[in-house]
Amino acid sequence: MSITVNLYYKGNNGSARAFAEEMESQGIADAIRAEDGNERYEYFIPVNDPETILLIDSWKDQESLDRHHASSMMKEIVKLRDKYDLHMSMERYISDTDSVPDKDRAFIRK
Repeated sequence: MSITVNLYYKGNNGSARAFAEEMESQGIADAIRAEDGNERYEYFIPVNDPETILLIDSWKDQESLDRHHASSMMKEIVKLRDKYDLHMSMERYISDTDSVPDKDRAFIRK
């Protein structure tokens, strides 16, 4: 089981993209990827909304996510969110890759 959080960072005049670029260039994103329990940490730009950045953030379990939230790195992230005046929305998912029905798998091209 994994926990995946989709965070949508919304800004103006390219601020969301600048935030993600600074997270990458300052090594913060790589440090998060190196945390015990992190399975995925990737930024995406929706085709129909260039003022939004989607972060897909996956963790092995709730304990790993809780440790991340309690880390000093979160203070850096909050500072950057404030710097770029970003607003956020979130979706949370629990993985179910082991019980995907064959009729759903039939639509996956490998």
